[in-house]
Amino acid sequence: MTSVQECVRPLLDTSSRGRRLLRPLAVAAAAAGVLAVVATVDPNESGHYPTCPWLFVTGTWCPGCGTLRALHALTHGDVPTALARNPVTVIASAGLAVWFVVWTHRMWTGAQRTRMAPAWLLYALFWAVLAFWVARNVPGWTWLSPA
Repeated sequence: MTSVQECVRPLLDTSSRGRRLLRPLAVAAAAAGVLAVVATVDPNESGHYPTCPWLFVTGTWCPGCGTLRALHALTHGDVPTALARNPVTVIASAGLAVWFVVWTHRMWTGAQRTRMAPAWLLYALFWAVLAFWVARNVPGWTWLSPA
C-alpha cells in the first residue's frame, strides 16, 4: 500500500516540462476566453458592459477607459481604432505578449527567474500612466479621449 505522500509527490514534481507548462497554458486559456468574449460581444453597443465607475462618478476618463473597445478592435485586427480608443492598452498588450513568451520559454526550459523588475521601471510605468491619465482629461485634447 502506498502512502499519500508517494501519490502526491509526482503531482508536485516540477521537473517535467508538461507540469511546468500547466500555468502558462492555463493563463493562455483564460486570456483566450476573455478575448473571445470581448471579440464577440461588442463594447461599442450600450448595455453589454457596465460603465466605468470612475467615469460615472467623476465624469473624467481614467487610464483604463476605452480598454474594452481597444481590445475589441485588436481582436478584429483594427490597430488604428485600438490606438484611438486607448493607446496604453495597445502598448500594454504588446508588452504582455512579450512577457508571456519569455515566461513560457523560461517554464519550458526550467530556468529560474534571475531578476525582478528594476525599481526605476516600475516608477517609470507609474508616472507614465499618471501622465496619460492627466493628458487625456486636458480640455481640447480630444485625440486622447476614448469616445
